[in-house]
Parts: sequence; C-alpha cells; structure tokens
Amino acid sequence: MAKKPGSTPQAMRNRAAKTAAAMASPAAVAQSQPKKKTSPAQFAKEVRAEMRKITWTSRKETWITSVMVAIMVALAAIFFTVVDFGLQFGVTQILKLATAG
Repeated sequence: MAKKPGSTPQAMRNRAAKTAAAMASPAAVAQSQPKKKTSPAQFAKEVRAEMRKITWTSRKETWITSVMVAIMVALAAIFFTVVDFGLQFGVTQILKLATAG
C-alpha cells in the first residue's frame, strides 16, 4: 500500500502547528506579534500599492450581471407566486371538505 504524501511525522507536526496557530485566541496572537510602527507616508504608499492590485469590472460585465440578477429575481417571483397559489388552493380545498362534512 502506497504511503500518502505529507504523512511523515514532520509534516504532521507542521500541520498541527499551523492549526494551533490558526486556532489561537486573538489576544495571544496580538501579544506574540510586536506592533510595527509605520509613518503616515509609509501607510499611504502601502494603500496605493494595494489599490493598484484591485481589478474593476467593465461596464459591459456590470450590465450583464445586473440583467442576470433581474432575470433571476423575476423567475424567483414567478416561482413563489405559483407555489403560493398552489398552497392556497390546496388549503382552501381541505377547509371546504372539513366544513362540508
């Protein structure tokens, strides 16, 4: 039987350490990591660098997505209207049978 990749004791310890770090309380994480002091200029540079990574949707993609949402809303409205009328009809028929007898 072949051995699964990553099933060595060292790999298991590494995964356990990662899990423990992820499960640590925010207070413990905050204490273990010293706060970095950044200047306002450095902060602005980092913000600009992150803003360059953003990809915006095109006008065409936004329009197509909006139309698809409108179509799905209309289909959901029709579906729930049909289900509502069906349930109303069924309950009405049951109540007619109960009062007729």
